[in-house]
Amino acid sequence: MKVAVLSSVAWRTPPMHYGPWEQVASNIAEGLIKRGIEVTLFATGDSITAGKLDFICDKGYEEDRTQDAKVLECLHISNLMEKASSFDLIHNNFDFLPLTYSRLIQTPVITTIHGFSSSKIIPVYKKYNSTGYYVSISNADRSPELDYLATVYNGLDTKNFEFNNLPDDYLLYFGRIHPDKGTAEAIEIAKKSGRKLIIAGIVQDENYFKEKIEPQLNEQIEYIGSAGPEKRNTLLRKAFALLHPINFDEPFGLSVAEAMLCGTPVIAINRGSMPELIKHEETGFLVKTVNEAADAVNYIKNISRENCYKWAMAQFSCDKMVDDYLALYHQLLV
Repeated sequence: MKVAVLSSVAWRTPPMHYGPWEQVASNIAEGLIKRGIEVTLFATGDSITAGKLDFICDKGYEEDRTQDAKVLECLHISNLMEKASSFDLIHNNFDFLPLTYSRLIQTPVITTIHGFSSSKIIPVYKKYNSTGYYVSISNADRSPELDYLATVYNGLDTKNFEFNNLPDDYLLYFGRIHPDKGTAEAIEIAKKSGRKLIIAGIVQDENYFKEKIEPQLNEQIEYIGSAGPEKRNTLLRKAFALLHPINFDEPFGLSVAEAMLCGTPVIAINRGSMPELIKHEETGFLVKTVNEAADAVNYIKNISRENCYKWAMAQFSCDKMVDDYLALYHQLLV
């Protein structure tokens, strides 16, 4: 079987720091290669893969801002589509734009929908509903207007995460600095619970950071910038708990699964996919408010870190994700 995995050209695949789509696309590609599948990864030129790499730009447009994002995206997608006949199947991890080519080629296209950036993009998915093959990354992130082959949870390379049963006493916020992700709420939770908070992630909203976050930084509330894979593992496994006080219906939440793979419980606002990722009172707490979250910190000691690890290993491993996708591939190619 020859499979083309289409990633984004915003960041490297896998990303050095931020890039959830790129991380999942990499995990899919590398997982398939380990199963003996012939994979070509379409991504940026600095991407890393054990398979074949095909690219039209050396770096992503988020890492080299001299480039035009739309131009790169057009060149990137068309590069694959013009070679579509070389593959048995195309696995699209690059949103809705590749669908506009899908009826012009014979190769089936399976699309993992990594969330909807806006309801305005749904008409494109609707247009190709009858001929496309859609996979959701959580049951919560399904549009009632679309048909889906399945839900496949994002899978992580479990070797990159180390279980730790003796954590430090700090709380951790790990994610982009943006109102949607609740950075300011995490600070409030830490203050109310009287614990140190470490904040790690890229600043995606400069005004939000300068107005809501930076003025509150001190010995108790520390911002350390973005964290690469090695630093991420250390931060997650040593944390007393991960705070995930989101203000939107998050489609998945990789950091939630990553934390639990280290044995670290998660306190999250009960929105979007969180009830699918977290077993309430077993691997963390699902709460409605900042006050409830602060109160939940007092009960983290009752959560078994081993249970967190076992749950995440069973549900969110790369092996499970690849098994699920291979079953769908075979279903389409019969």
